[in-house]
Amino acid sequence: MSCDDDDEPQLPKGDYENGILITNQGPFGSGTGTVTYIAEDFSTSQNTIYKAVNNEDLGNVLQSLTFNNESAYLVVNVSNILVKVNRYTFEKEIAIINNLNNPRYAVVVNGKLFVTNWGDTSDESDDYVAVFDAETLVYETSISVDLGPEKVIALGNNIYVAHEGAYGFNNKISVIDVTSNSVSKVITVGDIPASLTIDDENNLWVLCKGNPYYAPVETYGVLEKINTSSNEIVTSFDFVDSHPEHLSYTNGKLYYQNNGGIFEMETSSSALPTTSIITDSGYSFIANDDYAYVNDAKDYASSGEVRIYNLDTKQLEKTIEVGINPGGIYFN
Repeated sequence: MSCDDDDEPQLPKGDYENGILITNQGPFGSGTGTVTYIAEDFSTSQNTIYKAVNNEDLGNVLQSLTFNNESAYLVVNVSNILVKVNRYTFEKEIAIINNLNNPRYAVVVNGKLFVTNWGDTSDESDDYVAVFDAETLVYETSISVDLGPEKVIALGNNIYVAHEGAYGFNNKISVIDVTSNSVSKVITVGDIPASLTIDDENNLWVLCKGNPYYAPVETYGVLEKINTSSNEIVTSFDFVDSHPEHLSYTNGKLYYQNNGGIFEMETSSSALPTTSIITDSGYSFIANDDYAYVNDAKDYASSGEVRIYNLDTKQLEKTIEVGINPGGIYFN
């Protein structure tokens, strides 16, 4: 009697497989960032999983996380640290501090890890994207970019970098060709492009918050659709007297947060929705599959919480305590 390999039981890859990871920034300037794990059915959760596994702190202001194969990369902003862990066990594999200066967000393409860096915030000309080997974290090169590179998303051999402007203001998307490690195009969009997502037809959607009231000139939000074949803006939607945030795409629809509510929009719509589907807002937000997740930082000094809504019923399904200043929400 023989056994087919397909009949072999699939052993768990680690304690944190098939769940949700919340990156908690921690208190700014002191303390440490942490990571919270939530089971995919929301039945259990565990805070400070990185320290529980590695018996050490991550560092100050855990800005973001990105995945590649069985690895996760943790970008620690103020401490200027990049940590690679096994995404399922959270055991640390490598940590580096060199060639980072105010690192923000990261993405992996073709075995290379691209990390946005603000550089010295008093110098508006030293911003860059650092390139590392994704396996070894050996530094390869830096790509000079416009002021305030922030979130980044990949499609094919291009990465798209949103320039919010660091502590200033900006309105650019850099297109970087990863085969040459060079900027192939700069797209001017609305002020403060804060969110990026790609739909099923490979269109890039950019949600721009607009300049805040304390800017020299306040501007309002814009939602832009970019054709990634031509890298040209094909559609723009202007918001009236508001600063929308936290764009995401799931199940063929766009979701974002604005004026204390969560809005749902078909990608084929000719106008912005006028009514929210859920009344809630938070420090960060994402819609994924059948749920909407709202991170609430509360007083920014003590534990926050994530509120989980069912997108079908629009009802609150679960509230879970997380760490201080919960920022990113990632699905493992």
